[in-house]
Amino acid sequence: MTYNIIRPDHEGQSPCDIAIQGRIRRDLDKDGWTLLRGFRPDMAGFSALTTALCNKITFDPAREYGDANTQKVDAGTGPIGLHTENGNTPVCPDIVAFFSPVAAFEGSQTTVCDGRAVFEAMDDETKARWQQPMVVERYLPEELWKRYLANEHPAISRPEEVTEQHVEEFRAAIPNQEFDMLEDGGINYRLTVSPVRGSALSGGQGFANAVLGPSHNYAPPRYRFAEGEEIEQDEIEALRDLAETCTHEINWQDGDIAVLDNTRVMHGRRAIVDNNRQLFIGMGNL
Repeated sequence: MTYNIIRPDHEGQSPCDIAIQGRIRRDLDKDGWTLLRGFRPDMAGFSALTTALCNKITFDPAREYGDANTQKVDAGTGPIGLHTENGNTPVCPDIVAFFSPVAAFEGSQTTVCDGRAVFEAMDDETKARWQQPMVVERYLPEELWKRYLANEHPAISRPEEVTEQHVEEFRAAIPNQEFDMLEDGGINYRLTVSPVRGSALSGGQGFANAVLGPSHNYAPPRYRFAEGEEIEQDEIEALRDLAETCTHEINWQDGDIAVLDNTRVMHGRRAIVDNNRQLFIGMGNL
């Protein structure tokens, strides 16, 4: 299976080189994703590329950090369904990058699916159905939601700094979210999203969301359309089958970096066979 591959123009070229950044952005505009191969960067180089591509770095509060700008990818060994990264959060990243210092010898392929192709493959009835607003509802424990808020609120940087005022300011800043504070410190969280959306990088309409994805570090979400109709599992499975027809696999090599338009392209993973692998993620907004 073929896909975009950006290789260095000369030995020792950095993936942060202005010319390489231009090629990355052209691939993102054209196909929604690309793969850098042959640069063999270290963690500092990957972190620098993430910073160069994103004006604001964001994080998943359930993950361990690789360094100040990146995190470790560790979601068990089973296959992971297609999803946009942090697609069920109020501030979804525009760009996601993955770095594999050590690639698996077998299995662990990252799956990549252009949501624009999925949307185009839908019949008219399915297109109309998924163009409705969708509500995601889930429980978040106190530790996770406070870590997330500390990263996203401009006035604080640590979970222990979160106050009721910060919570209300964040609630007011993003009108498509609601949450109920619970006695155990957790929240029951509801977010209204658009399952079909335009790319922040290239426009166009694509089926790009997290409804097909995992809940490895979180309570499983409930999905319903904004009018109240629950989204049944058999409907989700039908979409999964359709998306698979538009899915590519990245067979990782040591030192590879993949960069994705997270507002257009969904990603997942085949089952891990070789546990001797390392994968890191960096993400942010434009």
